[in-house]
Amino acid sequence: MKTLKRYQYERYAVLCNLSYKRVFKQSNYGFSPRGQRVINNRFGQTFIRVLWNNHDDEVIIVIKGSHNLWDWVLTTRIWHKSCQEFGLEYSIHSGFHHLLSQESLPKYNHDTLGVTVFERLLSVISPLIKQGKRITLTGHSSGGAIGCIIGDAIEKQYPKSIKRVVTFGQPAIGGRLFSNKYSLKHKTYRICCDLDIVTFLPPIPFLYCHAGKLLWLYNQKIYENTPTIIRFLRSISSWVLRPFTYHLMSKYIRNKDYFDER
Repeated sequence: MKTLKRYQYERYAVLCNLSYKRVFKQSNYGFSPRGQRVINNRFGQTFIRVLWNNHDDEVIIVIKGSHNLWDWVLTTRIWHKSCQEFGLEYSIHSGFHHLLSQESLPKYNHDTLGVTVFERLLSVISPLIKQGKRITLTGHSSGGAIGCIIGDAIEKQYPKSIKRVVTFGQPAIGGRLFSNKYSLKHKTYRICCDLDIVTFLPPIPFLYCHAGKLLWLYNQKIYENTPTIIRFLRSISSWVLRPFTYHLMSKYIRNKDYFDER
């Protein structure tokens, strides 16, 4: 697996952050003036942005995390549901499945009713793939989990079309069968920041697990593929010891910038 470069990390992190904004002008971030297509959810809200530059071979699909009460409720549906309708041979979190199979309300005049989010997205990216472009998927929280499923499904239909998958604060998606059958493990980077509790969810060993390369940003270092149990124990220790760390002189030195130069 290749290393994720800093500029790539920063670009995908910025795009994931901006995905929660109501207005996004793609040309301000290096994409073509007409290089954006929006996929709505069942409420007519922006759910997925497809971004590209006509002079670049990379298409970036950015997926929002949970951004309304109903989406948060869906995260409690922790039973598994088959992904056969997406052309995949495993089951995933029922809530994530619902987000992909929900109806996508029309955004543009040529959009029709009765089309799922997955179907709408596939209709947008298929012509781009046929032009020779490759797909990068990125998303925050449940958006990252959904990005993995979308990427795997696209790779099944269009082999070697996926460039990479980069997720931020992603919860687990499925069980051992998912982990074994997921075909993009060598192209998937799961970014976890410090003590992000969502990355431990759902907290059901064996029924839920991760796939891909973990990059854990912790104590000003990057740790690769730290086992979940070790990460959990370190997190618990940090929560217990954190009040005492504020007594260390290093904290006082680090905060020297609060004082004006005299």
